[in-house]
Amino acid sequence: MISFKQLPLEAKAAVAAGVIFFSMMLSRSYLAEQLELRTRRWLLRLQMALFANALMLIGSLHVWRSTVTTFSRSSAASSFCFMPWKIAVFMFLALAHSSFFTLLFLVAEEPYFFSLAAYTCLGAYIILIFFLFTLGSVEQAYKFLAGRGTKAVTGNKNSRTAMKPVLAVMLTVVLTVVGLLNASRPPTVNSVEVPVHKLPSTMNNLKVVLLSDIHLGPTVGKTKLAMIVRMVKALKPDITVIVGDLTDSEAEIIRPAVEPLGELNSPLGTYFVTGNHEYYTSDVSNWFELLKSFNIRPLHNENVKIVSPKSTDDWFCLAGVDDIEADVLRYSGHGMDLKKALRDCSSERAIVLLAHQPIAAKWALQERPDINLILSGHTHGGQMFPLNAGAYFLNPFFVGLYKVGQNTFVYVSPGTMYFGIPMRLGSRAEITEIILRSP
Repeated sequence: MISFKQLPLEAKAAVAAGVIFFSMMLSRSYLAEQLELRTRRWLLRLQMALFANALMLIGSLHVWRSTVTTFSRSSAASSFCFMPWKIAVFMFLALAHSSFFTLLFLVAEEPYFFSLAAYTCLGAYIILIFFLFTLGSVEQAYKFLAGRGTKAVTGNKNSRTAMKPVLAVMLTVVLTVVGLLNASRPPTVNSVEVPVHKLPSTMNNLKVVLLSDIHLGPTVGKTKLAMIVRMVKALKPDITVIVGDLTDSEAEIIRPAVEPLGELNSPLGTYFVTGNHEYYTSDVSNWFELLKSFNIRPLHNENVKIVSPKSTDDWFCLAGVDDIEADVLRYSGHGMDLKKALRDCSSERAIVLLAHQPIAAKWALQERPDINLILSGHTHGGQMFPLNAGAYFLNPFFVGLYKVGQNTFVYVSPGTMYFGIPMRLGSRAEITEIILRSP
């Protein structure tokens, strides 16, 4: 029987990831109610950081062998450039691994340079892993299809082996620069007209500005939020809604960065629902109080009547549900409760629901098909290549406007900023201007 010491490094990393994952499930199931809130918050974040790093270690070993070990066996190892290259690869991997720990130690009003560098390396790491795997798969497929014919060109084996990591690194550098430049631009303003069944005629052309996935934390701070607020105010919305993942940190730590939200002054109100990242902070109650101090109303499985400025008899129901991650984390007093959220929302009136995750939108429509419009986020439009494909297949609604049945629409925001990695590839940050049309 093989002992743990005899296992290859990749297998040891996989075992470590499994142990950490098991401890996460144990903490969620049996320790959630017994631990102090602050302790639970730190334990959850530490476990998530260690789990991600254990999984990344498998990829990092592959990166090291592909970009360093491969060349150490060739004449390139004697070059004066090899040692600086070796150090650069090591620093790159170290920064990528450290990115998850910045949530614990490096969150302030504005991002630290170290956090930006670490998360940039994480984004480049993901791209590099993808290209190394893809090019390696293509190489193996070529060898398989070529069969014995490959023996005729064995003299070029070393050059072909070196070409794969060189090409992967070049593609990674190019896409990283493109992704950084794309994410550094202000969000685009996307105007969408949505016909809302049973919307009163006096509320025709009502303007709702949708924000989602701002992710205040290690790489998004006060300056970017202030820019978003200025753009929203310029649109002069009747209502502003924030559909989750506003933050990745505790309210007390990042309070100064949130102050620009106090400038939002939509006449019919500004509303907020939780996303999964709010529950990762384990600080939802404090966030609710902070948002209320800025005149932003959290919809905690509840609803409000949005009354027409032209007639008090005309109104529609705006409801919001807690994010479904609250149930997974067993977050006390929270969890998606559609019946509670839609209490007193009659099907005789238009119903607009705020639900962070598209899967929650799907569940809501299965239970209440009379909902007219659901506004969601969460997917980021995949945020960056090659994660786009995974986000597309994991969500029932990916990004943009969807029509469900005869009188229901779902709009999924691609996110107003980004999570951690300051890059966008194959997606664009967006502030959505939704114009409600009466039939």
